[in-house]
Amino acid sequence: MNLSLIAPTPLQYFGALVQSDAEFPLLEAAISLAQDEYPHLDVQQVLDEVDQLLERVRRRIPADASAAHKLRMLNQFFYRELHFRGNVNDYYDPDNSFVSVVLHSRRGIPISLAVLWLELAQGLGLSARGVGFPGHFMVKVNLPHGQVVIDPFTGQSLSREELSERLEPYRRRHGLLDEMDVPLGLYLQVAPSRDIIARMLRNLKEIHTTREDWQRVVAVQNRLLVLLPQAWEEYRDRGLAQAELGHAPLAVQDLEIYLSQAEDMNDLDAIAERVALLRRPLM
Repeated sequence: MNLSLIAPTPLQYFGALVQSDAEFPLLEAAISLAQDEYPHLDVQQVLDEVDQLLERVRRRIPADASAAHKLRMLNQFFYRELHFRGNVNDYYDPDNSFVSVVLHSRRGIPISLAVLWLELAQGLGLSARGVGFPGHFMVKVNLPHGQVVIDPFTGQSLSREELSERLEPYRRRHGLLDEMDVPLGLYLQVAPSRDIIARMLRNLKEIHTTREDWQRVVAVQNRLLVLLPQAWEEYRDRGLAQAELGHAPLAVQDLEIYLSQAEDMNDLDAIAERVALLRRPLM
């Protein structure tokens, strides 16, 4: 048998995409997340559909258009003509995290909408990047006379006052409301592509965990550990999901990796007790 003709598994394909930070194809990696749920998904077809949208908006913009004009035209096209917006009716539907579904439904969550919007913005030559804002993913665009921060859920540009207001619940939870407060700019730093994909996966993980859908949790954890091989807490969480599925040997293996690598975590004793319980039937 010619092994070179064997197609990679979805996880192997994902692993190949996320190997290098220098050449990290954000859109392609984001699209590939849906392959666990939709195994026959054609990633290239979705990439082609996004390219077609880019060509549509590019044809409307003069070659000498300013960055501000490009931004206005993009938002007009994306939000008002194509009607992309946040899925307020079913925010926790896993499909909101799958770019291929969002592309057709025109409904998503901030981060999935942002991935599509960023591909178009960067294709137009805009200096646009994602922002890992607490609790709500944002995008920002650098213009000659300043920076614009946009909520991808609505397309709304946000002022410093509005951003500070949105931060208030987060700051209150973390005791950051005194005069030693963290400057707003620190919350608006660029999110690397690897962090964006990790955030998308953790959104899915939270949804599946809430639903106690442990098989899907394990599938998400497999991707997280390919993406972040030294995120030891992800071994713990995969091990706990495996335990829920009754896969004791796999659970013990993951939980022991966590115990051997994690330091200063307040759950180490509890996890060690769980491992001892899981080991009893195996002995």
